[in-house]
Amino acid sequence: MAQPQNPQQIQIDIDPKDADGIYANVAFLHQSAAEFIVDFARIMPGAPRAKVHSRIILTPRAAKAVLRLLEDNVKRYESQHGEIDTAPVNQPIGFQPAQPSQPGQGEG
Repeated sequence: MAQPQNPQQIQIDIDPKDADGIYANVAFLHQSAAEFIVDFARIMPGAPRAKVHSRIILTPRAAKAVLRLLEDNVKRYESQHGEIDTAPVNQPIGFQPAQPSQPGQGEG
């Protein structure tokens, strides 16, 4: 029986303008029979819409590989830092301006 071959090592180049990455606090996923589309977006406080900053289009095979990589990395992260809380949060997304103190609260 043939032994599985080791996967080829791939050298990765990244353009300096892309090296900082793009921050996203929400992602949207769409799929068809041929592809998965992941839109990474930001929702800013007070804004009624999210703006997509990056779109990644994957084959179904690549999407499954990404899923496995994410699962492995989340398990590793949680073993080091504790479980990630995924419970819904009923609070606005992003940074919020400080609320002025109400009379009789906290100052005096």
